Amino acid sequence: MIDLAFIRENPAKIREALQALNSSGPLEEILALDQQRRDVLIEVERLRAERNRVSKEIPRVSDAAERQRLIEAMRGVADQIKDLEVTLGPVAERLQAALLEMPNLPDPSVPMGPDETHNVVVRQVGDLPTFGFAPKAHWDLGTDLGLIDFERGVKLSGTRFYLLRDAGARLQRALIAWMLDVHTQQHGYGEVYPPYMVRAQALVGTGNLPKFGDNLYHDAEEDLWLIPTAEVPVTNMYGDEILDETTLPIYHVAYTACFRREKMSAGKDTRGIKRGHQFDKVEMVKFVHPDRSMIELETLVDNAADICRQLELPHRIVQMCTGDLSFSAAIKFDVEVWAPGCGEWLEVSSCSNFKDFQARRANIRFRPADGGKVQYVHTLNGSGLALPRTLIAVMENYQQADGSIVVPAVLRPYMGGVARIGRRC
Repeated sequence: MIDLAFIRENPAKIREALQALNSSGPLEEILALDQQRRDVLIEVERLRAERNRVSKEIPRVSDAAERQRLIEAMRGVADQIKDLEVTLGPVAERLQAALLEMPNLPDPSVPMGPDETHNVVVRQVGDLPTFGFAPKAHWDLGTDLGLIDFERGVKLSGTRFYLLRDAGARLQRALIAWMLDVHTQQHGYGEVYPPYMVRAQALVGTGNLPKFGDNLYHDAEEDLWLIPTAEVPVTNMYGDEILDETTLPIYHVAYTACFRREKMSAGKDTRGIKRGHQFDKVEMVKFVHPDRSMIELETLVDNAADICRQLELPHRIVQMCTGDLSFSAAIKFDVEVWAPGCGEWLEVSSCSNFKDFQARRANIRFRPADGGKVQYVHTLNGSGLALPRTLIAVMENYQQADGSIVVPAVLRPYMGGVARIGRRC
């Protein structure tokens, strides 16, 4: 959420930002509602001041008729105040709702551009692999080796569902366990196992509600929502809390299943397992001092990229332009891996600095060590990494001419020493 005072004092800057974001945020409505609310509050304060002044005078009025007239007049003022307060409620409620519909403002360092074609490749690590044979896509590799069962996944749950079987399921489990160990043992994150269902306020806190409600799964009876990412419960762990500055920064990592309706991507990536309603992800979340959030973003991106480095996967870092920023991010970098069978770069991590946008929505603050005014923390998050696309990259980059898949060296201890996945007899 953007600070209302900042919006009020910088409407031109907000309009410019919305244009750069290709967003139709309700700026004019916010300005009008804010003015209406302030006008009502000014009138309420004027009437209260008048009532207090006259109420003090009434005991000193000797004429009984005049005293009664003033008493009746103040009853009328009290009724006016009540009417104005009744008017104020819906105005304040709609103003709050409109503020929740406003996207975050892009950091000045974000490149300008209307869409993803203006994103900037910051760097590429590793050469693209060459094969002495035509590399297969994961949907063929997975079917041939019995790792992916598309037909039974669809039979169970419909389109965009699948089963991982045998070595396929074990390889994904190995990736998750290994990634958690890297982040906790090498990168300094504390592991969390959060609920997969949350209250609506948790989704409001991260910016998923109200804007993206149509893409979420909701249990209406219990009024609980299936999480689209571990970012939601982990970020809201500290909602409505005031942290001590000495506890910052806080780093958490969590593995969860994630659930999203893929309405916004209808017709995209319909083949294979690149995009589904249910998927696994290891997520990194940071709570940091505002002065350090840009430095923390650099290390967050490097933590995500380090997974690719250790898996020896060709990858690149891409900075999102203004027109391709997410609703909540002030600045965002994607980590993409090369999938030679699909012949494309696959996003396996989006690393974002939200600054105080989420913290304002979730009311996450810290008390400075010097006793200064309580401030909002800055929050960041990034996948570390997302499945199944990391699984796709491993399968397609490590495939062999005989149709088998070599298991990356770092994963072999998590695979019981298995070094190669071949056809089952």
